[in-house]
Formats: sequence, C-alpha cells, structure tokens
Amino acid sequence: MAILTGDRLCLRPLLMADAPALTRAALESVATVGVWLPWCDAAFTQGDAEHWVQTCAADRAEGSAFSVGIFDAAGGDYLGGIGINHINREHDFANLGFWVRQSRQGERIAPRAARLMAAYGFGKLGLTRLEIVAAEQNTRSRKVAESAGARFEGILRNRLVIRGVAVPAAMYSLLPVVGAATGVA
Repeated sequence: MAILTGDRLCLRPLLMADAPALTRAALESVATVGVWLPWCDAAFTQGDAEHWVQTCAADRAEGSAFSVGIFDAAGGDYLGGIGINHINREHDFANLGFWVRQSRQGERIAPRAARLMAAYGFGKLGLTRLEIVAAEQNTRSRKVAESAGARFEGILRNRLVIRGVAVPAAMYSLLPVVGAATGVA
C-alpha cells in the first residue's frame, strides 16, 4: 500500500518503530476510544502494539485488510488509526473504521482521514461501497461519518457486540463518484 497524503495528513503502514507512539496514544484514549473499541484499555502494552503492526502487515500482504496509521503530515505525530477491513470481494464492499487519540480529538482528523482512505478504497481497491458502522450511542463516530460525506442508512438492531453485549448500530455508506475530486459521495 502506498503512502496517502493530503489535507495535512499522512496515512501510512505502521512500522515497528511506531509501536511506542501507538501504545501512548491508546493509553491516553481509554476514556473516549475505549468506550467503543474494547482493545483500547488500560492493559494495552507495547507488545500489543507490536502484534498489531505485524497483523496489519500480514493482512495487507494477503489483501484482507488495509489498516494504517494516521500521522500529522508536517510534524509526523501519530494521531490514530484507520482501515478498510471486512472486505467482501463478491460484492466489492468493505468496512471503514477509524479512531483518533484523545488529545487530538475535535480537530476533524477522522473525517479528513476517512475521505483519503475512501478514495484509496474506491480508486486502488476497486470497491463500490464502504460502510461505516458505529454504535447508535457513539455520537462522535456518527458525526465523523456525516462529516466525511457518508449517508445515514438506518439503525441496525444488535449489529455490534461491545464487551459481550449486542448493541444497535448506525449504518452509513460512502459510494464512489465518477469525476469527483475526492472520489467519495
């Protein structure tokens, strides 16, 4: 996967050297990200981060997922993560997931990163639909989806399981637009 840059961001595959920054970002984000993503908890270690770096590399190599780090293009600071996963090649759609470290939330990083990643999914991966699925009560992620240009399609009952509890989720979709500057609609 090539490095994606634009809108003051750099999306690139994680390196082992990024594991300490990923660990710090996860630990600072337990109160916000951890509510919705159970992997982000106070027990997260550098070993967990290193395992994630290896998993991402293996997934990219086999084409099953494309998870990368979000970095500040100017300073190189680690801002969070984004990825295209749950790829369904029979129908050419996938999931688009994201998170931003707590200290940088509110800076519109996630919608900017989502637009970059969506353009990659449509342009390079040939997808025809990207889905953003957020717990119904996860208002921040739902706002990100809307800010990225995704269309709300409805509430799906028991769509996600968070810490062993089935919860309803909001379904959003992004579709490619032929000739659009961002490639996203």
